[in-house]
Amino acid sequence: MIAVSDLPALNAALNLLSAILLGTGYAYIRRKNIRAHKACMIAALATSTLFLTSYLIYHYNVGSVRFTKEGWIRPVYFFILVTHIVLAAAIVPLALTTIYRAWRGELWRHKRIARVTLPIWLYVSVTGVLVYWMLYRL
Repeated sequence: MIAVSDLPALNAALNLLSAILLGTGYAYIRRKNIRAHKACMIAALATSTLFLTSYLIYHYNVGSVRFTKEGWIRPVYFFILVTHIVLAAAIVPLALTTIYRAWRGELWRHKRIARVTLPIWLYVSVTGVLVYWMLYRL
């Protein structure tokens, strides 16, 4: 059984895995490997869903975690955190819409929204790892 105190590290690992899957899926679609692209994107969605579940469980049990560092790193942390939170809220409907359009076979609409969704989803995944590192490891 995983302890609640281990969930932040798990969350960072899930965010990193999601970023890797997104990048790999993008590389596959650029090579016209639709099957591999689809597998990567479904895995990225599953990984992000596991992350969100784990994140909610952790914060339900622990509450808010304060950033205690001082100096130049403090405004950097809060800038990353605020942009991460805002874009994380936006990525849920964007990702679901993008995947829905692909599933429906509306590929031109899928491609159009994916150009917006992918960089935001990557940013959220990578900054999630950065927030973890700055909050728990720095």
